[in-house]
Amino acid sequence: MKTKAPRNKTLELSPAQTKSYAAQALTLKRAAALQEIENSIIWQDALKAMDFLPDGAVDLMIVDPPYNLTKNFGKSTFKEMGMDAYKLWLDEWLSKTVRLLKPNASVYICADWKTSIAIPEIAGKYFLLQNRISWEREKGRGAANNWKNCLEDIWFFTLSKNYTFNLDAVKVQRRVIAPYRDKSGLPKDWVQNDDERYRLTAPSNIWTDISIPFWSMPENTPHPTQKPEKLIAKLILASSNPGDMVFDPFGGSGTTAVTAKKLGRRFISIEREKEYVALALKRLELADENPDIQGYESGIFRARNS
Repeated sequence: MKTKAPRNKTLELSPAQTKSYAAQALTLKRAAALQEIENSIIWQDALKAMDFLPDGAVDLMIVDPPYNLTKNFGKSTFKEMGMDAYKLWLDEWLSKTVRLLKPNASVYICADWKTSIAIPEIAGKYFLLQNRISWEREKGRGAANNWKNCLEDIWFFTLSKNYTFNLDAVKVQRRVIAPYRDKSGLPKDWVQNDDERYRLTAPSNIWTDISIPFWSMPENTPHPTQKPEKLIAKLILASSNPGDMVFDPFGGSGTTAVTAKKLGRRFISIEREKEYVALALKRLELADENPDIQGYESGIFRARNS
């Protein structure tokens, strides 16, 4: 590995470490009982592995599939295809997830602006659409002949009209600009903590308080499309309860699994690339030492996690 700058906290593994950690992952060859696979990273193609997972085990599914872009993931490449072909690919794996979910399960599917148009059409065949979250993804220098893309979507579905949503768990701390007081002089609908004045507000479906993992953040890995732990924490806290099962069929470097563990949920994560499997298992190990989520402290989401 190259020598890193002192402030560069990107998690990287040597070939020997990658081999050692990847050896700890599961590969399924038969139907597995839930107790055999919970809190595990499965090293396998999702389409194959899902055939061996038990019915009705998942409370929350968070999916960050490859967008319809040509991009390298470890030693494999996902190639851009026509939109009709991409919709067929979405349907191929998404149809396999339905039997895995509990009747009150929630589903979140990530997408970029171009891919986003396909998600409600395909996922809407199996789930009830509840909302679309758009979040500011500030990274990169932009293009010379187009608007810089700083926005991604997360589509929120449920399997039925009966589902979990913990509003109080995901309220956002906002600075109070006009600190009104009641007749007795006490803060009205806000809190003062030392020199800080803030109120907890209900979250909207536009999120501008997220920072993409970068080299000075301990959660950063070489994965090209890694999502922030803070982003995933909001989904997990809103749509699951402690002890619930969180499932991620495109696990990447383990952000969903790691965040689920930090928040007291169980998890099942599937990933096909050896490098990312190893990184996920290393991050799960590190979560035992440090369960903090950057930008989330004492049950409160801060304005920005940079």
